[in-house]
Amino acid sequence: MTAVRGPYVDELRIGQVFDEAPALTLTDGLVAAHRAIVGNRLRISLDQGLAVAVAGVPALAPPALVWDVSIGQSTTVTQHVKANLFYRGLCFRRFPAVGDTLSTVTTVEGLRENRRREGRTPTGVAALHIITTDQAGRTVLDYWRCAMLPLSSADAWVERQDDLDSVGRTPSRAELGAPVAGWKLAAFRERVPGPHFADLEPGASWTVEGCDVVSSAPELARLTGNLAAVHHDAAAAGGRRLVYGGHTIGLALHQVTRTLPALVTVTGWDGCDHVGPVHENDALAATVSVTGLEPLPGGGGLADLRCLVDSHGPGGDARPVLDWRFTAVLA
Repeated sequence: MTAVRGPYVDELRIGQVFDEAPALTLTDGLVAAHRAIVGNRLRISLDQGLAVAVAGVPALAPPALVWDVSIGQSTTVTQHVKANLFYRGLCFRRFPAVGDTLSTVTTVEGLRENRRREGRTPTGVAALHIITTDQAGRTVLDYWRCAMLPLSSADAWVERQDDLDSVGRTPSRAELGAPVAGWKLAAFRERVPGPHFADLEPGASWTVEGCDVVSSAPELARLTGNLAAVHHDAAAAGGRRLVYGGHTIGLALHQVTRTLPALVTVTGWDGCDHVGPVHENDALAATVSVTGLEPLPGGGGLADLRCLVDSHGPGGDARPVLDWRFTAVLA
């Protein structure tokens, strides 16, 4: 009998390509189901009239749905994943609309075995380059992620010890601004109350009062095609299912848009560290700060933001679970 499974880290090779995940069309139903789980107060993906006035597109897909689908499609490689160590250099090349179809190609770019410890399953890490395109072959997302995976047995080994610090790159300011170069951000300013880009200052910070509960965790994983066993099978996760990292990020963005209700969209990530595990029914709250500002040539600008998320227990104790550094567009 043949087992249906993903690869172990010792079975991966540099340059190996995974492109077998089904393409997925972004539909109104998919958008609504995603919003019910992680929320969405991003006006340009909620208000079709605003989207037409600003972007010339009647129904822009929420960026969190797009990256969740992309990451889910990349999990053909990482079904045995134990943890995601980093996301690096995530950059939108264009913003897809509802009705577009996304496909993802994942390429292995780095491999390294972790130090072995007695009593623990041997593991290694794989650095993956992920490119998501639409039905016309246009690039939508381009980024790297690093996954920790087990070895197939105690006798197996990873033949390489790559320097994973050299994997990936930070997108330039020009690349981050390019997807909105044709947008009419002045129309956004006219229609939406602020604060807008000109109202922000570096160092400004906000704490969001009230938590968002983590619910429907395996449903989100299924919705976005995420095959990682730790999100579906408690045994694979060591006794308690882990919540998909995109779930935590989606709820973080939901709280960011409460802090900055005139945020236009997210155009890229500088980095994203999952610093603690998240489980279903955890209660998450965010602190948001402005770390940098740069005007765009046509008005508005890019705001570098940092979102720190804590999980709050029933006794009021808080533990950090997410450190997300990203770039947003404001009008």
